[in-house]
This record gives sequence, structure tokens and C-alpha cells, in this order.
Amino acid sequence: MSQNQTIPARYTITAALPYTNGPIHIGHLAGVYVPADIYARYLRLTGKDVAFVCGSDEHGVAISMKAKKEGVSPQAIIDKYHGIIKKSFEDFGITFNNYSRTSAPIHHKTASDFFVKLYEKGDFIEETTAQLYDNEAQQFLADRFVIGTCPKCGHEEAYGDQCEKCGSTLNATDLINPKSTISGAIPTMKETKHWFLPLDRYEDFLKEWILQGHKNDWKPNVYGQCKSWIDDGLKPRAVTRDLDWGIPVPVEGADGKVLYVWFDAPIGYISATKEWAEREGKDWEPYWKAKDTKMVHFIGKDNIVFHCIIFPSMLKAHGEFILPENVPANEFLNLEGNKLSTSKNWAVWLHEYLEDFPNMQDVLRYTLTANAPESKDNDFTWKDFQARNNNELVAIFGNFINRVVVLTNKYYNGIVPPPAAYTEVDRETLEELKKYPAIISSSIERYRFREAGQELMNLARLGNKYLADAEPWKVIKQDEERVKTIMYVALQIGSALAVLSEPFLPFTATKLKNILNISPALAWQDVASKEALLPDGHQINQAELLFSKIEDETIQAQLDRLEATKKANEIMNKEVTPQKDTITFDDFSKLDLRVGTIIEAEKMPKAKKLLVLKVDTGIDVRTIVSGIAESFAPEDIVGKKVTVLVNLAPRALRGVDSEGMILMTENADGKIVFVNPDEEGVSSGETIN
Repeated sequence: MSQNQTIPARYTITAALPYTNGPIHIGHLAGVYVPADIYARYLRLTGKDVAFVCGSDEHGVAISMKAKKEGVSPQAIIDKYHGIIKKSFEDFGITFNNYSRTSAPIHHKTASDFFVKLYEKGDFIEETTAQLYDNEAQQFLADRFVIGTCPKCGHEEAYGDQCEKCGSTLNATDLINPKSTISGAIPTMKETKHWFLPLDRYEDFLKEWILQGHKNDWKPNVYGQCKSWIDDGLKPRAVTRDLDWGIPVPVEGADGKVLYVWFDAPIGYISATKEWAEREGKDWEPYWKAKDTKMVHFIGKDNIVFHCIIFPSMLKAHGEFILPENVPANEFLNLEGNKLSTSKNWAVWLHEYLEDFPNMQDVLRYTLTANAPESKDNDFTWKDFQARNNNELVAIFGNFINRVVVLTNKYYNGIVPPPAAYTEVDRETLEELKKYPAIISSSIERYRFREAGQELMNLARLGNKYLADAEPWKVIKQDEERVKTIMYVALQIGSALAVLSEPFLPFTATKLKNILNISPALAWQDVASKEALLPDGHQINQAELLFSKIEDETIQAQLDRLEATKKANEIMNKEVTPQKDTITFDDFSKLDLRVGTIIEAEKMPKAKKLLVLKVDTGIDVRTIVSGIAESFAPEDIVGKKVTVLVNLAPRALRGVDSEGMILMTENADGKIVFVNPDEEGVSSGETIN
């Protein structure tokens, strides 16, 4: 919270709108939706008024591209993936107050009204400029419809709106050697009229608001990217596009033009809030216009410019809206050492995870939180997922709860015993327990969700250590009164975990509250303020396992699936050598191909790649130099039958005359292999026809 911000009366939390051109994967969850949901759940537990909104982004060029590829309408694509995404979020426990979609009538009206307001105020520049045009497809090439070399980093597959390698935001006309992704044609330039938001008019505002106002409270990656953009000098940005899919530009003379998706999509937060408020009988305006509202945008780093430079400039130009107080963008999550890729299917898809690991939503939430890419790109591995579950959730959190509940039922028939005299350790443990709400709050309110999650696990560790040191299973034989106190203290830790785990492990928290038979209405601050969350005489229920161990075979199945994906990608991306010039049969008949046997092999001195071979061709024994030393050890190929071109003119290589050529190729794994005649009954010297 900045120094000038009053205590908020309400919170508006937005999560980046996912494109409906594919399902949700773990990169989306780690970067945006899990931290946003932790924050929203925490605020509700502390009694705050929260509007947590999101929705499907359905007007991007990626939608049109997917539709063309699949031979269906864009509407069919968005309906399919909107349904998958919305259900996945619901099943995973993301607690949006409203999950909307930008194809909804309320959004079309809200975005159109926003454009008209700025248009009537004269906030746009209207210009006719030359844009890339595909003559074969007869359409302008916006964003993802064009690919070329990034002018910033030299990446050869940058899109017309962004380079995914260096993260630079681009215009299609910035690309070097552009090519149409529709037809593959080299585009020409053609004039067209568009409306631009003159970002340069807002430089002074952005310098004051970001560079002075948020230097100390925004994450360094967010602040740094914004500063770089502002320092480079801002330029007008087009807010319209020549496309047949999107929200029609609502002014005269704009036939065939739609609102550019980056202009329309963030307005989706406003329309989603309107839709929610209308459904709930609330007033939406305070959540977007009241000064005592705190607005926070959760996004990935590729959306920083849009949410920190462009959208705030739009809001400023409109004049009626508040600005975000913070934009805690995360970096990227990789998968098993490689960048997540929707097009290459290199991902863990949420809907598939929920099928493969039923009732284990919290294990993924916990792993993604513990390994969140908050300050740098991080890597998700299935082995780490297994270890987090088995070594932390099962062995620490689950083990503590199970022992407490089992022993309470064993000794007291599930009734919380009255404590006797406290020891110093008891008092210290209870005092330590009451500190955790503030400790975890501090981390969450600074958007340090990894840290917050580990503090929650530290509370479980506190309980485990207390129980292990106290050893009630031994003490019960000598001092039954002492065991009552031990179990009473342990049950207070268990009930605190039931409350404080809710933002991080919501399904576990619900299960634990049922086991302990405590009210789901318990608030965050109750852990610190209440004398006892579980008073003596309270009846708890029987033990249930909160977490189950994940076996090696289960993890291996996921690794095997990824390996199959990797091989499929390699085969698909493998470049096939073009056919050479056509030859006649007479040309071919000149080749003398024979079966040969390697009888000697040694490395060529001072040559890394060359082997000197003696080959029995059936005609003679001849020397052949072959560049296979990095693929084969000499001793491994002696006795090997090979295909030899015997009538190739000799050629001197490193002073050795090579008297033929051995036929080789590359397999699907990129490994060099012999074109092999190694069949029974095939002898050296036999011809190959």
C-alpha cells in the first residue's frame, strides 16, 4: 500500500483474461490464477469486501488462427474452450466472483461505450498508414498473422505483436523479413485508416504515477520493464485492426474494422464486474471509481506493458476510473527444463491433471506456490511435485493431523480434553501459534506467496515437533493429566491449520474443518484472538487421510507422456531434405552399391570426426575414411556389414585416400545409423540393385 492510500473499503482483484484458443496449463496457474486466488481467499477470510473477476479473452487473432486451422468458425472455438476453461477453474477451486467472456453483450457495449467516450473527447489520433498486406489471402496482417525476425534480439520466429523470446512488444511493421502465417507469402504494404491512442501524451502522468509513486512497492521486474518503456519514449498505439472477428469499431467510416484486442480485453474486467454486480444486486461503480477501493491486477510478465502503461493511459484518458494500486506480475514457469508451449503440446493441462489426479487439486496448488516464478523463471518437474507431496504435505502436514486426531479419538473418544497446568513449552508453543496469522498476512500482503506458503508449512512443523517432543503415546502410561494438556495444545495447532491453510489448500481446509468439526465461518484473526479455537468438551470426528503418497509409477507415466510428446515434436519439426534433380535409370545404373564388411577401424590422428576403416568389399579390401567418429567407437563396428558405394572416385582426406563411401542416415532421434544390409546369408561383395 502506498503512503497516500487509505485503508481500503473494498478490493477489486483482476486476473489476466485467458485466450480461448486452448485449455489452461500450469504456467497460467503459477503465473496468475493461483496467487490471485490465494490473495482473494485471504482477503475474504479477513472480512474484506472483494470483487475477484476474470473471463475468457475471445477476440484475439489467435482465435481466428485456430479457427482457420481447424476449419470451423471462431464462435465454435471460443464456445469450446470457454467451457473447458471455466469448468477447469471451478473444479480447481479458483473462487472468481464472476468469470465472464468478452463475447458477452455487456462487454461489447462496455467496450464500445469506452471507445466512443475517448473518441468524442478527441483522445485518439486518426491516421492512414501503410500496413502489411497478404495479396494471396487478401487481408491485412495484424499480430499473429505475420511472423519474422525480431528487430531487438534477432529471433527469427517473432510475431507481429510480440517476440516470445525476448518479450519485446512489437508492431507487425517492425519485423525483419516478415512472412504471412496464412499463406506463407511475402507481404506487401497497403494503406489503411486506423485510430491510435497517443501514449506520448501520458508520459508525464506515467512518470509521476509509476516512476515516483510506485518505485518502492512494485516488484522490480514490473517497475524495471515500465521504466524501460517510458525511458525509450512512448509512441501512439493503434486501437483498431482490419479483421473480421472482434468488436466492430462503433464510429462512422470504420467498416471492416474491429477494436484491437489489447484495447478491448482489459475493459473485460469492467464488464465482468458489471455483470457480477447486476446478478448480485450490487452497485458496480464503487469497485472501479471509488478512491477507497484498492485494485490489483494479477498477470504474467508478458502482459506488464498492457496493464501498466496502456490500460492505465486508457483509464486516465476516460477520467472516471481509479488506477491499479499494484500489478504483481510473475515470470514464466518452464516444464522439465523446457519452455511451456501450447502449439507443441509441451504443457501440463489443468483439465487433464484433474482427470489423472482426482481430488488432488491442493497438491498442485501447493507445488506451484512453493515453486512460483515470482522473481525469476522457474521449472516445474514431476519429481519435485512428488517430493512436495510425499515429503511435505504427507509427511509433515498430514502426519501431524493424523496423529492428533487418532490419539484424541483413542484416548478421549474424540472429545477435546481440558488442559491441566501448562509447561513453559506449552505456553511458548501457544504464543508462537498466535503469531502465525500476522506472519502469513505480512507475506501475502507483500505478494510473497511462496514465502507465505512455507510459513504455513512451518506451522505444521511446529505441531509435528511439539508432538514428537512431548511423546503423549509414552507419557499416557505415567501421567494422564499431562497428556490432556499435550493433546489440547496440539488440537489448537490443528484447528489453526484448518483456518490458515484455506487460501493455499482450500479443499484440505474444508476436509480438516469437517474432521475437527469446527465452524467454516472462523475468520483469520480468530486464530490470534480467540482463547481456544477448539474448547475442551468439543467433539471431533474420526481421522481421514488429508493427503496420499504418490508412487513412482504414477510419476513415470507423466514423464513417459512428455517423452512421447517430445519425440512427436522432433519428428514433426524435422526438416526433410528436398528431392534432388531427377536422374535417369542410366544415371542410377552407374552406381555400384555392394555389401561390405568392416574388418579394421581406427581414429584418424588429430581429427575429431573421422574414422579410417578397412572394408572387405568382396572385390578387394580398401580404405574408406568416414565422418562417424562422434557416433561410433572403432571397436564397436568391426565386423559390421555396411552398404558401400565402391565406384566413387578416390578422394584424399587428411593425406589418406578414401576409396569409396559408406551409406549412412539419421534416425528419428537424430542419431547417425548405417543403411544396414546386416541380414543372415548376405555376404561381402553382393551387389545391391
